[in-house]
Amino acid sequence: MVFSSLAFIFVFLPIVLLVYYISPYKYKNIILLIFSIIFYTLGEPRYIFLIILSMIVNYILSILIYKNRYNIEKKRLILFTITLINIAILVFFKYYSFIIENINIVFNVNLNVREISLPLGISFYTFQLISYIVDVYKGKVIPQSNIIKFSLYVLMFPQLVAGPIVKYSDIEKEIEYRKVTIYKFGQGVERFIIGLAKKVLIANNLGAIWMEVKSVNIDNLSLLAAWIGIVAFTLQIYFDFSGYSDMAIGLGKMFGFDFLENFNYPYMSKSITEFWRRWHISLGSWFKEYLYIPLGGNRRGNLIQLRNIIIVWLTTGLWHGASWNFIVWGLYFGFILYFEKFFLKKLLHKLPKYICHLYTMIIVTIGWVFFDANNLSSAIEYIKVMFGFGHVTVDKLGAYLISTNIILIILSIVLATDILKKSIENIMKFFKTKDLVLIVFIEFIIFIVSIAYLVSETYNPFLYFRF
Repeated sequence: MVFSSLAFIFVFLPIVLLVYYISPYKYKNIILLIFSIIFYTLGEPRYIFLIILSMIVNYILSILIYKNRYNIEKKRLILFTITLINIAILVFFKYYSFIIENINIVFNVNLNVREISLPLGISFYTFQLISYIVDVYKGKVIPQSNIIKFSLYVLMFPQLVAGPIVKYSDIEKEIEYRKVTIYKFGQGVERFIIGLAKKVLIANNLGAIWMEVKSVNIDNLSLLAAWIGIVAFTLQIYFDFSGYSDMAIGLGKMFGFDFLENFNYPYMSKSITEFWRRWHISLGSWFKEYLYIPLGGNRRGNLIQLRNIIIVWLTTGLWHGASWNFIVWGLYFGFILYFEKFFLKKLLHKLPKYICHLYTMIIVTIGWVFFDANNLSSAIEYIKVMFGFGHVTVDKLGAYLISTNIILIILSIVLATDILKKSIENIMKFFKTKDLVLIVFIEFIIFIVSIAYLVSETYNPFLYFRF
């Protein structure tokens, strides 16, 4: 079940909110936990016991780490064991087929490859469990002794299947005590509607353009059509994922939780370094804190730093998917980030901002080709088309797509920046008003239009569900 489905908006969510708010405060955690289990079961009934088992094992071993906090060797052994268990489960379900396929190729054998479906949200909740265990090991947090409260941290449905990746320390106090005001609930509803509109009105329509371009045989694709398609996907993935993050953050506020921001207008960046500070912030922060810094970060010389960056970005690519195109995508950004840090940094500071921004967007857009390609060879072929190798510049499809979607694309580009946000703030400041009635009315209209699209459209994917 996705947040942008009619079943969630008009059945599941109203029931959860009603039961949650009429229940006495002491039962709110368990109510939210029960509905989170139901939510996961509706989406992935086969693997509900897997996530519950993972949660119980981490709960028990985190307490053992704390009890042995003065016994360095023993607590290190427990940390290693539980981290290995968490990673082994993730590797089995996410990378088993990929590993067997490559063993067959490398060793010229014919091992049977079984298709194993990916448990919903396994990449996200595995990283949350690892961050929790490591923080207990380091003494940053005291393990939660109440299994209901710990289970809520792991299973809470707003961020369970697609993030943002929430550290226990970020919501520890709110799990123990939280207060929901009408104002905060209203903020949550507003954020949810904004996210829904991003997903339904913008991302889905951009996705339809990309699907049309992808359906064309690569030999018949023009340069113009290729660029329109990948620009549409570049915008789609932003509005799709940031929209879902907005909905998750909004849902969190409805229940009294403040999740950290996951996007900060990444397409306004003027370098790849800045881009990755603004895109999927919770994942970038996780890799920095739990992999890059433990490896030594930038403290042990340029060569070691290069090694650490490559390890982090190789892992980032693999986190997103079990295929070579994701590995290349991760390494592509890893090398560019290293090159920026040691060779391009001073130059980028001297160049005009629009040049830096253009450079960043070209690099990012090419990266999305690798990200969404079915395989590495198809990604390379698509990039060749983008730069005119053996293909016509303009064709009927390209002309049709640009003429019928130019308004959508321009509007999406504007909305991917903070121009609209700042304009609204300046207008309100100029007229010295915060007309809540007008704001509510506009948001209600946006909600109604979004629902109308959901009713009439059948194309409603969520790109990050596969991760």
